[in-house]
Amino acid sequence: MTSAALPLPETTAQSPARRAEPVPVLAATLEPRWVRALLITVGLAFLTLFLFVPLAAVFAEAFKKGWRVYLAAITEDDALSAIRLTLIAAGIAVPLNLVFGVAAAWAIAKFEFRGKSVLLTLIDLPFSVSPVISGLIYVLLFGAQGWFGEWLRDHEIKILFAVPGIVLATVFVTFPFVARELIPLMESQGSEEEEAALVLGASGWRTFWHVTLPNVKWGLLYGVILCNARAMGEFGAVSVVSGHIRGETNTLPLQVEILYNEYNFTAAFAVASLLTLLALLTLALKALVEWRTNEFRHQQIPQE
Repeated sequence: MTSAALPLPETTAQSPARRAEPVPVLAATLEPRWVRALLITVGLAFLTLFLFVPLAAVFAEAFKKGWRVYLAAITEDDALSAIRLTLIAAGIAVPLNLVFGVAAAWAIAKFEFRGKSVLLTLIDLPFSVSPVISGLIYVLLFGAQGWFGEWLRDHEIKILFAVPGIVLATVFVTFPFVARELIPLMESQGSEEEEAALVLGASGWRTFWHVTLPNVKWGLLYGVILCNARAMGEFGAVSVVSGHIRGETNTLPLQVEILYNEYNFTAAFAVASLLTLLALLTLALKALVEWRTNEFRHQQIPQE
C-alpha cells in the first residue's frame, strides 16, 4: 500500500512571488481622511488657543503704546535691576548644576555603589516638591526664627531677602535637568570606550575629557539649555525667599507680578515679552540641539 505524498512546505526559493508580496496592513490602522483631518484641526486649534494667541497677546499689549513706551518700560531702573539679578542667579546656578549633573551622571551611569538609588531619588526631588515648599525650607533654615537664623544674624550674614537666597532657591529647582538628561544617555553608551582608553594607558581625567565628554556633548548642551530656561523663569521658590524688595531682590518674573498688580499693564507685558523671547529662543536652541543629537546618533550607527 502506498500512501499519498504529503505536500512539502513552500520555501522562500519555491515561492519567489509570495516573498515579493507586501506585508498586509490591518484595516484598523488606515483611518479615513476625515478622521485625520479632524485630528489635525483639533490639534491646530488647541495650539492656536493656548499657545499662539497668548504669545500674540503678550507682544500686542507690550507694543500697544508704541516703541518709546516699550523701551522706557524695559530700561527703567527697576527693570534693569530685575534683568541683572535674573542673569546673576542663572549665571551662578547653571554652572553649578552643570558640574553636579556631569559628576552625578558619570557616577550613576558608569559605577555601581551603595546608595545609588538614594542619589537618584534625591535628584528627582525638585520634580516632586512644589517650588514654594522648597522656598519655605530655606526660610526654615536661614530665616530670623530658623535653625541658623541667630548664628547668621550674629555674624552679619544675610541669605534670605538677598542674592544668596535667590541663588540657592534657583539651584534647588534646577539641579535635576542636566543630570537627568545625561544619565540615560551615558547608560545607553556603556563603558566599553572608557575601559579601552584606560587599558591603553589613559588617565581617568584624560579618558573623561577625550572619550566621555565628547560622546555626551549634545545631551549636555540640551540639559544646560533647559536648566537656564527654568532658572530665568522660576517664580515660586524665588518669590518666597526674595522678600519682593523693589530694585534689589526682584527677578524678571517677580517684576512682572508687581507691575501687573499695580495696573501698569503695558510695562508688565513689556517685561513679560523679554521672558517670552527667552522662551522662544530656548525652543529654537532645543530644536537645533535635538537635530544635532539625532544626526550624531545616526553617524554613530555603523553602515552596513
